[in-house]
Amino acid sequence: MKLLRLRIEDADDLRVVSAHLQDAIARLGDFAYEKKRRRFAAVFNRYRWETEGRRVPRSRIRSGLHLDGVTAVRSQNIRVDDPEAVVELLAIRFQPAPDTDDPGGTVTLDFAGGGTIALAVECLEGHLIDMGQPWETRARPRHDLGG
Repeated sequence: MKLLRLRIEDADDLRVVSAHLQDAIARLGDFAYEKKRRRFAAVFNRYRWETEGRRVPRSRIRSGLHLDGVTAVRSQNIRVDDPEAVVELLAIRFQPAPDTDDPGGTVTLDFAGGGTIALAVECLEGHLIDMGQPWETRARPRHDLGG
């Protein structure tokens, strides 16, 4: 079994990390912003999409995400006062800073139900790393695409 160890250095890297974290579940108590270190970190229970179509059981694994160079964090429609609240990550997006060659911008974590966490970053720098061993799950995340 191969554990993920992905580096984030540009928007393409972030799209790959977003795809791997789609439908990841986390407790808000597993998110932290270390202002002095300018680091945002989160631990997710990640669905292992990379094993789909293989003859292995469906599984999840604990995965740590951290982004460096974070200068500010804002949240919307997130119960930041409840560390036990559970969120489901849909995607991670990057919006470059407007009208500049600056490598910074905003990284936005989009959650089911409309919640977001927006990180102001000096540049894209971080990692996604699997931790421990995966565990089997029966449920495969599903998306209602009907209207």
